[in-house]
Amino acid sequence: MEYIEKKVRTLLNRYKTSNPIKLAEALGIVVIHENLGNTLGYYSKHYRFKIIHLNEKLDEEKLEFVCAHELGHAILHPDSNTPFLKKNTMFSTDKIEMEANIFAMNLLFKEKELNNQLTIELALNRYGIPQKLLSKIF
Repeated sequence: MEYIEKKVRTLLNRYKTSNPIKLAEALGIVVIHENLGNTLGYYSKHYRFKIIHLNEKLDEEKLEFVCAHELGHAILHPDSNTPFLKKNTMFSTDKIEMEANIFAMNLLFKEKELNNQLTIELALNRYGIPQKLLSKIF
């Protein structure tokens, strides 16, 4: 997924931040915090407006990862509506979701030191990231 890594590197170089909320705002993407029940967040596009919806009940760490994941959808899959696809079609969204996760991981961790086991375990626990996903990035 080298193209995702390149996209993230370009964003980091251009905007000088890995904060997904600041990046979204810099890119003109609206970020809304709202009560989403059990849903962590989702990305939608209404006409030309890109919107990231985040559950207002998330703690800071999970909020950061969910926003980075949804930002991945906004950048990599701007016209895909994964909630609609999952609910109303037979289309598998596994690849789209994996790419958004890889985008988030690259954005949040690529620039940080994740070279020792303790740091990797902290990242996994802090953000609730599956071990198999981390192995796809590093």
